[in-house]
Amino acid sequence: MSEFWLISAPGDKENVQALERMNTVTSKSNLSYNTKFAIPDFKVGTLDSLVGLSDELGKLDTFAESLIRRMAQSVVEVMEDSKGKAQEHLLANGGLKEKMKCLKIDLTSFVTHFEWDMAKYPAKQPLVSVVDTIAKQLAQIEMDLKSRTAAYNTLKTNLENLEKKSMGNLFTRTLSDIVSKEDFVLDSEYLITLLVIVPKPNYSQWQKTYESLSDMVVPRSTKLITEDKEGGLFTVTLFRKVIEDFKTKAKENKFTVREFYYDEKEIKREREEMARLLSDKKQQYQTSCVALKKGSSTFPDHKVKVTPLGNPDRPAAGQTDRERESEGEGEGPLLRWLKVNFSEAFIAWIHVKALRVFVESVLRYGLPVNFQAVLLQPLKKSSTKRLREVLNSVFRHLDEVAATSILDASVEIPGLQLNNQDYFPYVYFHIDLSLLD
Repeated sequence: MSEFWLISAPGDKENVQALERMNTVTSKSNLSYNTKFAIPDFKVGTLDSLVGLSDELGKLDTFAESLIRRMAQSVVEVMEDSKGKAQEHLLANGGLKEKMKCLKIDLTSFVTHFEWDMAKYPAKQPLVSVVDTIAKQLAQIEMDLKSRTAAYNTLKTNLENLEKKSMGNLFTRTLSDIVSKEDFVLDSEYLITLLVIVPKPNYSQWQKTYESLSDMVVPRSTKLITEDKEGGLFTVTLFRKVIEDFKTKAKENKFTVREFYYDEKEIKREREEMARLLSDKKQQYQTSCVALKKGSSTFPDHKVKVTPLGNPDRPAAGQTDRERESEGEGEGPLLRWLKVNFSEAFIAWIHVKALRVFVESVLRYGLPVNFQAVLLQPLKKSSTKRLREVLNSVFRHLDEVAATSILDASVEIPGLQLNNQDYFPYVYFHIDLSLLD
């Protein structure tokens, strides 16, 4: 499953034992895979500032998740025919160890091996400053996403409009990709070539009558250029002075003169515009055959070593080596931007989760700061209810009222504006990595 539960409990002796009991029960019952979630020691500040940050972080959490989901969907839209491979591009910068920062790893591995980025978000700064840094970073990414996707959508719309013009019937479609210079009498002071749409049942009538529809029609000047399921496009050459008379007589016989005059420069411009739009659109998502290529060079001497809480013998997720990714080689600018900034936004989002755990734990458990954050990955969808029951049982002593109210939805928790289904005896946050569902 790509679902995680990020919880915390106080770090005193009783609760350390509770954590150990939780690990034992969840491991034996095969309910979840648990790992410690490291959070640095932040500057706590005042209680009022923490209460304000709690609300702000809640909004930032929602915004960040919405942003990365939109970016994931943008990757799918840009890749179009290759959208089945979109997940391969939804990665995060390594950050596990200093030597691995150049690597890209899957999202599950990043979360289960999370380390706070001290360089990007210094923990010694006031919490307000850290949160402000992340908020500004995410706001800038969203602004860039809007402008880039708007430009791409404009490109798509222009191309679709041109494609529609080439897909219609003979009355509406563009003719620049059908006719050629040889089909027309050009640069004549007296003669002109017209294009006439003739219904299929009337082909024979056209051949018999077109020369007599008006005076001054050049004999044997008609030629079928193309046809669709309804009719055909014929040429006919006549003197310019009888154009209007010919159009009137043609209409009376159910022949339609298509208003089209051959302009080589205009046709060339339209063809070039179509080719340019096709090329520009393709270049936005053209992917590298080198990136993510299996079997490329690895780092056999640098395994990720993580000891899971509940099961030390079980190999941790993401423990296999990761290949280097060719940075942007062969990729279009929009896909490349989405990959880089999705990673940045995702990393910021998980840092927001860490901040929320810290702030809520301090507000819930008090000072001095002493709690343990744990990341649980439910192993089966069907076992989540049982897992919740185990957690509520193990940590019931932290908040008897909350533990009781979970069993009885009608019980309101005094002093809280939350639905009791969102409140548990322990600090809890949800992480869902199913970004393409």
